[in-house]
Amino acid sequence: MQAFERFLVRWRSAGVLDEVTETAIRRYEKSQAKPSGRRWQVILALVMGGILLGAGVLLFVAAHWDDVSPGARLALVMAMLALFHVAGIATRERFSGFATTMHVLGTVASGAAIALVGQIFNMQEHWPAAVMLWAICAAAGWWLLGDEFQQTLALLLVPAWLLCELADQASFYNGASVFLCRIIAVLGVVYLTAFLHSRRRVVYGILFAVGCVLLIVSTGILSEGWIWSGYVHDWGFVPLSLRLWGYAILLLVLGCGWRANRKSLLPGVVVAVMAFAVPWLNVVTTDNSGWRHTEPRVAMYAVVAAACVFLAWWGVREASRGIVNYGIAAFALTVVWFYFSDIMGKLDRSLGLIVLGVLFLAGGWALEKARRRMVASISEVSA
Repeated sequence: MQAFERFLVRWRSAGVLDEVTETAIRRYEKSQAKPSGRRWQVILALVMGGILLGAGVLLFVAAHWDDVSPGARLALVMAMLALFHVAGIATRERFSGFATTMHVLGTVASGAAIALVGQIFNMQEHWPAAVMLWAICAAAGWWLLGDEFQQTLALLLVPAWLLCELADQASFYNGASVFLCRIIAVLGVVYLTAFLHSRRRVVYGILFAVGCVLLIVSTGILSEGWIWSGYVHDWGFVPLSLRLWGYAILLLVLGCGWRANRKSLLPGVVVAVMAFAVPWLNVVTTDNSGWRHTEPRVAMYAVVAAACVFLAWWGVREASRGIVNYGIAAFALTVVWFYFSDIMGKLDRSLGLIVLGVLFLAGGWALEKARRRMVASISEVSA
């Protein structure tokens, strides 16, 4: 049954439509029907083929790299880029999916080409500049081609360049990881929410997956707090100029998210508040060997859990099952984190396992019921 058929049946049963109108609507919709898009088997073959081809080219270049002169190396790198893009241009009219795959490989290969050219000519090392050039390539591909994969690469690489520049400047100072992870956490939630209603499902799907990982990893690092340890010279705390630069990037990320979807500003602010609060919610202790480590307070788990609950609530408001499921899963992960960090070590081993089993069974049942109620409310609103 086509998508509009169930609405026709519902409206006809409610007496809104008569038989003549229903027939006319059905005839019109069928006349406007477009040919079906690429089947998932074709898409899977293109994705797997692109990955395997790219891996094979990189393996071939690596295997013969030491056997060729610098000039031949440069020619090999440029030929690799030209081959992908020329193949994409040549097949664009006949097989757009293959052309898109070739252009994506060309953009991905441009990052390797930039690094290889710098290595060939022993250029002065400033690795964030290579990320910047790669981001420019992706942005140019998005501007010229306008496809979803080029857009995704640009949206990933431009923030990556800004973060790499900040990380390179602040890496010697105490607290650098906290400032970086605050930005990464906000970037993660922007990826989750800003492209929620985008018609480009590939863009949203990839950014959603990246945002899920960024938010969890950055929160884990933030939970370590301000403690600093290392075997290099202590340069002191992050200077004010770099902190202002970091805050400017954070505001830029929030602004770009607001520009893409104004409703994403609220979850961005909530996660920013969480990211600013978490590093302060732990206790620094010193063991017998003099090694310092941090222990989270209960308030830290409460703040993180509250942010997870907010994400699930916001997902219900925006009718997003993915965000609801992610919020529930993140809340469950926070509870497990709290149990292993603060409770299990204080119990007998057998009792700890028993309580853990009960927690998984009862807690999982309760969370699943809550998740189903939220998803059902989304379905009722959408109906």
